[in-house]
Amino acid sequence: MSSVKPRARNTPRSQARPKSPARAHGPEQLAGVHAVLEAIRAKRRKLRVLRVRTGEIRTEVAELIDLATAAGVRVERAGAEQLAVLVGPGVNTQGVVLEAGRLPEVALEELLALSPGGQRELVALDGVEDPQNVGAIARVAEAAGVAGMILTRRRCAPLSPAVSRASAGAIEWLPCARVPNLPRALIRLKSEGFWVFGTDSEADLDLYTLPDRIVAGDRVVVLGAEGRGMRRGVDRVLDYRLKIPLGGKISSLNVSTAAAITLFELKRRSRLATSA
Repeated sequence: MSSVKPRARNTPRSQARPKSPARAHGPEQLAGVHAVLEAIRAKRRKLRVLRVRTGEIRTEVAELIDLATAAGVRVERAGAEQLAVLVGPGVNTQGVVLEAGRLPEVALEELLALSPGGQRELVALDGVEDPQNVGAIARVAEAAGVAGMILTRRRCAPLSPAVSRASAGAIEWLPCARVPNLPRALIRLKSEGFWVFGTDSEADLDLYTLPDRIVAGDRVVVLGAEGRGMRRGVDRVLDYRLKIPLGGKISSLNVSTAAAITLFELKRRSRLATSA
């Protein structure tokens, strides 16, 4: 088992790796029907004000207003330009904007405590910085029944409104823990009985030929950044490197697509292994 060398104390600050963008301390503005709906349903944020575009009468928006009212959220009408100013350029509000607190993150120990008595499955992201990819992976993971997601403090997107939109609100339900050192976190998971899988197009082991004894156990699936893949320190901690066999001319997949294939295939195999 390899150890991860800390950055030398005398390393110039200018050579240190850049941190991920910090999250604002004030309220966030969630836009889009799905993101707003799931935020209100999940109730993991502090919900402040739901602003609805003046004249908006769609059924799905009316239902959203009823849900917000029942949850004790103040509802106001606002013009389209006012909503656009709240969320910034290029964001389609779909006529609704929810002012809310930040989405809370949990400790790694809390993720370990999830799914008591059943099979535990987590997803870990290594260097996935694009909010669209983080959101898409969160959507897939939540749909596949994953208990939680592990993020890194550096080189990983914050849980921003953009992530919530990209996940269609799934991130509102998916507990996320942010760790300072992913290899050490994975080693901790291994000590708790988890198998650690990683996706790699150059791996020798085929996703579809895993032994039943492996897919039936607790697991964490590590997904690396597109292009760069997983870092060396993370790769060394893996129990199994898996490849998705491709039959076309294209040699790689988007990380969220790879996540969907891997998570649902492991879920399918787990059901077969436990029912046999």
